[in-house]
Amino acid sequence: MPDSLLAQALQQRLDLSSLPAALPPKGMAHAHFRLPGGMLARVPRWSQIDLDAAANLRHQATAFTRAAPSGHTPRLIGTLEPGPDLPMGALLVEEISGRPPRLSEDYPAIAKALAAIHALPSDPAPNPVIATVQVIERQAAYFDKAGLHPETLAHLNAELDWVHTLPTSPAPPITMVGTDTHPGNFLIDAEGKAWFVDLEKATDGLPAIDLAHATLYTSTTWDPDVAAVLTPDETAGFYETWSSAAPSAVVESTRPWFTPTRRLTWLRTLSWMARWKVKGSTAHSAGVDPRTIAHVQARIEDFFDPATIAKVRATL
Repeated sequence: MPDSLLAQALQQRLDLSSLPAALPPKGMAHAHFRLPGGMLARVPRWSQIDLDAAANLRHQATAFTRAAPSGHTPRLIGTLEPGPDLPMGALLVEEISGRPPRLSEDYPAIAKALAAIHALPSDPAPNPVIATVQVIERQAAYFDKAGLHPETLAHLNAELDWVHTLPTSPAPPITMVGTDTHPGNFLIDAEGKAWFVDLEKATDGLPAIDLAHATLYTSTTWDPDVAAVLTPDETAGFYETWSSAAPSAVVESTRPWFTPTRRLTWLRTLSWMARWKVKGSTAHSAGVDPRTIAHVQARIEDFFDPATIAKVRATL
């Protein structure tokens, strides 16, 4: 649905005197509108985790509520239920005034934000390694459909063989996790504090996956406003900062997973991108800024380039 119609729906639902202003397009799954009183309307366009409209709204509302005690996520103020005017509903959240992170300067702040989220109480959850492998297996079906270079496919098939050798016991530690923790989903406020603002996929899982997703090449070059390629020392410094800020018991149980989850998370990311390459841009591009779609397609082409694949594999 076009942003203009979403704005009209918000004006009517909230009885506003004027149309809310749409924020500059960023990302593909949500539109954002500035509202009076320091609020944002976060309007889903579709669910990236395949939930229906009502379930998606409940999941996000729960995630914002659970994460708020970390002090590093926006507060949930309310929700607007799905309807003909707002097919996916909307969340009303606190607006965070901040700028995109500067890498690697702001990585300590991001590491501390994640440590605060990982310190929150968790709910029971399936083994996160098994669950991630299952996600990869479902999405890996798109590798052969995505028109990838034979050399790229050979690399990916080798990684798929490797992923099935991962140990699943003893069970990895489980905390609340952000899941989609690439640097573009953070804002840095005037005091230098990092805020994680996209909680669509937040759940309970393995914190090492969050750390990997925050620092992998496929994440640090994803958002054009935050693009950078980390050095090994910068990556190591991020993990060290997190280890100093997170609860000691979480750190000790998570540390053995630092290295394997980098490969696991990279493969999860590439399998998602193969799925998008095959069907996502057609199924979910309605209402999304064409420049965003073009950027996503360009990044995915780079990530699947045989030279890029080989270079990333050599660093994992």
